[in-house]
Amino acid sequence: MSTNILHPLESRLLADWPADRWRDVNVLVAVSGGPDSVAMLRALIAIRTAGAGRLIVGHFNHQLRGAESDADEQFVRDLAQSLGLDARIGKSQVQRPSEASRRAWEEVARDERYGFLTQSAGELGARYIAMAHTADDQVETVLHRLIRGTGIGGLAGIPRARHLGAASLIRPLLDVTRGEVLAYLQKLGQDYRVDRTNAEPLATRNRIRLELLPLLREGYNANVDEAIRNLARLAGEAQQVIGERALELAERAATRADESIEINCRLLTGEPPHLVRECLVQLWRSAGWHEQAMGFSQWQMLAQLATADVSTASARMLPGGIRAERKQEWLRLTRT
Repeated sequence: MSTNILHPLESRLLADWPADRWRDVNVLVAVSGGPDSVAMLRALIAIRTAGAGRLIVGHFNHQLRGAESDADEQFVRDLAQSLGLDARIGKSQVQRPSEASRRAWEEVARDERYGFLTQSAGELGARYIAMAHTADDQVETVLHRLIRGTGIGGLAGIPRARHLGAASLIRPLLDVTRGEVLAYLQKLGQDYRVDRTNAEPLATRNRIRLELLPLLREGYNANVDEAIRNLARLAGEAQQVIGERALELAERAATRADESIEINCRLLTGEPPHLVRECLVQLWRSAGWHEQAMGFSQWQMLAQLATADVSTASARMLPGGIRAERKQEWLRLTRT
């Protein structure tokens, strides 16, 4: 394919994720109906070459906004049909709880969505799952984690790719801004859906986008978005080195059961604090436990419990119903 006939956004996508990489494989494209995912779908179709993989549209209806959610689903169905693509649709089975338990519900909703994508990819034999996180999402994520409390791994933001079940989750638009997405859709004359809740200053993420970032751009640094993205790249490079060492330490020091992890704390003695914390993060993730509610203070407390010189048993409760119990040289983490 000659790239001189492509839109600049399509050319960037082709350079970052060449069509040869997904030749003869299935790609599940997560499409909410919003501008980012619609732009990603249209761009993937544009760069697809003869012999390239099959694109399948995936949409998960959380059923949060009644008729609007159903209209989003129908829009995605119609879009897929108009583009000659098959669509896989999932629906939430979880009722939204009270505002007091918003964070817990958001974790459940995220698990449902990713569970649907993982299961669909497995059933379809998809090697890749494409999600439409943009450069703006990266900035908002890093700020959100910084405000909540995070470490180097959190500052790295959204990874460009990671494993999700047997498939690889990829984010082809991670270097593309939302402004570029909207300009691309306007050029195509492509409609999209707008989630009105994104404009409500209730959730912290929305306030970062609607209030904090405009303040930073206007009053402190017009290029603050680029500065935050550069920080994320540097943190990601550092995190890769730390993560590799932490994984080696976790494999030596820990044993896993169905709902618990046992750690030989003697093997953590003398290791740098940041390495101990990352080792615990790796083990937590390997168990599939929620980590959204685990800020820096929680990881620090857990690391101190793992490295303290204790003579009596000590226990702590952590987010997600995880009990951490230290007995002599052993630390046991158990889901209650």
